[in-house]
Amino acid sequence: MSGPRRRDRHARGLRGPLAPATSPATVPRSEQFGDLVVAAVDRLEPRWGPRLAAVDVEIVDVPDVPTAPALDGLAEVPLAGHRHASGSRIATIVVYRRPVELRAPDHLSRVDLVRDLVAEQLADLLGLSPSELDPSYDERADG
Repeated sequence: MSGPRRRDRHARGLRGPLAPATSPATVPRSEQFGDLVVAAVDRLEPRWGPRLAAVDVEIVDVPDVPTAPALDGLAEVPLAGHRHASGSRIATIVVYRRPVELRAPDHLSRVDLVRDLVAEQLADLLGLSPSELDPSYDERADG
């Protein structure tokens, strides 16, 4: 035999990381989702910045859904919501990561859904329609 041989003795495949640490493949899904939400808010910032200053955005993995039985055994799981902190002038928009990921499994549909959810929640807080807040809101809904 000539020299040491390295082989996969137990059929376990490659050892070690498959992608470099700087690759997008190594970014956790929760961070990728957070980036989508931040991008959705940032694109509205130039036009609505002063009014958005009193709004926080929070990402929660799953909503607190009561375990009471629903009609036909199916409870509607919210994708997003908002709340006013008691005694505070700051409102919070909450986007629920896992229900959104399940509703929109591919990246492009998830981007559109997150933009729509953010526009709907912000519009409700600001007393506007979503299409007033985000002019492209109607375009995405139609196509």
